[in-house]
Amino acid sequence: MSRRSDRLDWMFRSRKTGRITIGQPANLEQKIFSGATLVGVLLPESKLRTGVGVVAVLALAVWSVDEVARGVNPFRRIMGGMTLGGLTWLALRRPRRP
Repeated sequence: MSRRSDRLDWMFRSRKTGRITIGQPANLEQKIFSGATLVGVLLPESKLRTGVGVVAVLALAVWSVDEVARGVNPFRRIMGGMTLGGLTWLALRRPRRP
């Protein structure tokens, strides 16, 4: 086996099943994030829309922490870490002035 295929195997091989895992069926957090995002897009600007947006971000944060902690392979853990890093960056950046 070549070094490249060894690295790809290491990156995508599930530590639980031994199979290559890139995508998985959506879990509860992903479904909540998707649903809240869709609802938020359809709502007019209001406190309800803001609340739905908070629910979406919290669901995405829970998903990303779970992937970092329990992802089945390094690819999934990296994806969770990048998402968590992006959410952290968005939370800490200077707000725009109107």
